[in-house]
Amino acid sequence: MTELLTAAQMRAIEQAAIASGEVTGLELMERAGRGVVEAVFEEWPELKAGSFRAVVLCGPGNNGGDGFVVARLLKEWGWEVEVFLYGAPERMPPDARVNYERWLGMGRVSSLATLNEEIDRAVAIGVDLIVDALFGTGLSRALPDDVQQTMQRLFCSYLSGHLVSVDVPSGLCADSGRSLVPEGSEDKWPPAAGLIFEANLTVTFHRAKLGHVLADGPNVMRRFVVKDIGLPARTLHEIGPADSVARLAHVRLRGLSKDGHHSNNKFSHGHTLILSGHPGHTGAARLAARGALRIGAGLVTIAAEPEAIAEHAAQLNAIMLREVGDDDGLGMILSDRRINALCLGPGLGLDQRAAGLVAEALGWHFPAGLPLIDATDAQVDAWFRTHGHRQACVLDADALTLISRDPTLFGMLHANCVLTPHAGEFARLFPDIAEKLAAPATKGPAYSKVDATREAAKRAGCVVLYKGPDTVIADPSGRCAINSAQFDRAAPWLATAGSGDVLAGFITGLLARGFSPMQAAETGAWLHVECALTFGPGLIAEDLPEQLPAVFRKLGL
Repeated sequence: MTELLTAAQMRAIEQAAIASGEVTGLELMERAGRGVVEAVFEEWPELKAGSFRAVVLCGPGNNGGDGFVVARLLKEWGWEVEVFLYGAPERMPPDARVNYERWLGMGRVSSLATLNEEIDRAVAIGVDLIVDALFGTGLSRALPDDVQQTMQRLFCSYLSGHLVSVDVPSGLCADSGRSLVPEGSEDKWPPAAGLIFEANLTVTFHRAKLGHVLADGPNVMRRFVVKDIGLPARTLHEIGPADSVARLAHVRLRGLSKDGHHSNNKFSHGHTLILSGHPGHTGAARLAARGALRIGAGLVTIAAEPEAIAEHAAQLNAIMLREVGDDDGLGMILSDRRINALCLGPGLGLDQRAAGLVAEALGWHFPAGLPLIDATDAQVDAWFRTHGHRQACVLDADALTLISRDPTLFGMLHANCVLTPHAGEFARLFPDIAEKLAAPATKGPAYSKVDATREAAKRAGCVVLYKGPDTVIADPSGRCAINSAQFDRAAPWLATAGSGDVLAGFITGLLARGFSPMQAAETGAWLHVECALTFGPGLIAEDLPEQLPAVFRKLGL
């Protein structure tokens, strides 16, 4: 895992390093500018081979200071460089002002307002690189109208494809990945949209920011790279680890390795129970069951109503079957304490039977014969603290819809649950949170999918995995991770019927193997994308579990 930072966390890290005397602000700015130039030459080696022409757009803050360093370094390389500044130089921060003055010893600075008059000339002469150093991670409002107009004209005229943004494309909120819109426009129709110009390359420093992988971020960045600017790693601990967000570049898989279990007893690998729905709607449960079995659950059983048993039996071998007609029947099955993880929802249905099964599964389940029928809640809690815990459950698809309709079911959620909603299901479960996330963003840092998932997990009292190409996973404590299926891990073919059912099965199987709910959700989501990348285009849901052996071999398991 790697750490993703907010703009405030990045500032805190820089300020701590400067205060310690290990580095100065000017040194950091110089390193950032050098990192941009290095990244440009690495991305487009042909630009390193001779003298070219660049236009550098500098803003009024430290992002603009980075731009002046880039301009100077390109000039020293032999390039022809034109620099345009938005704002008054006397109002720039001290370090940015120093680099502005250094550039003045090499070339002139024009006001960004004059660029409109020079665009036709610039295009006629030819421009090989545009550097967007206008507004970086500190942006807290929409781009001013005059900046938008100038950039729109410039970018619409410029066709070479060498556009680089410093930190984030100007106009993007670095904390949420959302485009910021002017205040007062949020109630207009059609809804306001902030103007952001797509960067072919975005160069950020020290660590990636949340906005690089959330919401619109990946849509306006074809590629982003992180450059080291020499900040000491120890300052990461000064920003408050409870607020950090991990990006799942890899996951801890010790529990799946050959050293993870020394017993060959199948029960030592857990027993997963998948609840199934009505005849004709049983495929989703089988997909989840196959996912749980392939990921390593020792036993997997599908619990189906009697009328659906034959339909399942015709297509299953290693996966077992049990009849369950109603919640009482489910209670009898769950009295077998070897069953340690449940999957509720894929193809389950939305009728009274399904609601009763969800309620039974979310409730307390006692081994047969225990004298707890008339126990008080306090006695039940005390018994389970000593002898057991509430059943690990993954709730997906129909189970989420049932919970969204019934506050009693929502109130039965507990710490051993994992909810796996897509955007529509999330909106049904948490309508007020979804409304905040959907509202136009007028100020930065804007409300993000990370904020929404953390708030939902706290309210539900369990892990929430909010699906999407920017899947966000959070637990009630605020621990959070992002599984980004974007850039080099993009797998758009995952948008196929049944892939979510397989993910639910992966997570359930990991719960059965002893993973905590948060670890199971993180690991299952990461392996889900790895399986899709291993297969490639043309993927259907049935293919996903069958890629796990190859993925595990690649990981050395």
